[in-house]
Amino acid sequence: MVTNNFITMNGNGFSKMEEEFIKRHHKFEVKENQCSSSLVKHIKAPVHLVWSLVRRFDQPQKYKPFVSRCVVQGDLRIGSVREVNVKSGLPATTSTERLEYLDDDEHILSMTIVGGDHRLKNYSSIVTVHPEIIDGRPGTLVIESFVVDVPDGNTKDETSYFVEALIKCNLKSLADVSERLAVQDHTEPIERM
Repeated sequence: MVTNNFITMNGNGFSKMEEEFIKRHHKFEVKENQCSSSLVKHIKAPVHLVWSLVRRFDQPQKYKPFVSRCVVQGDLRIGSVREVNVKSGLPATTSTERLEYLDDDEHILSMTIVGGDHRLKNYSSIVTVHPEIIDGRPGTLVIESFVVDVPDGNTKDETSYFVEALIKCNLKSLADVSERLAVQDHTEPIERM
């Protein structure tokens, strides 16, 4: 069964546990011309399975439906840069992204966009993955937050709406893939750097 529940907030509406994780791991200094938000997704699959997908900075196409191709320059490590090709239908064809932080023990991944033919300037995101129990079974709480410049000609609300829509789509796909793998009891081993 696929879960479709999302919580998107710029402040209130999170559970106490979600608020604590956001305060601890999702901190951005938001400037006047920027917007920021956090999104929460509950996935009916164990944390190790979900993290095995999220941590693959070199293979975002495993669950991100708008990514058609990804090439990482050099070995996968903090500071690695990936060139992402975006499928048609979005106002972009490429994105250049740098891995800023990866913690396999705490399940944290952070990246920034450093180039590409799109309007997401000074974009940074943090994804954290936390174990939880859903319907008496191992599940995962995924929190993704971002900060980005508001492009000229757009409002903060328009920019947030656009980025949140992309993240929601990615998180829904992450849930679909993870839950399908959980049903098949298929888990890829986590390869540590």
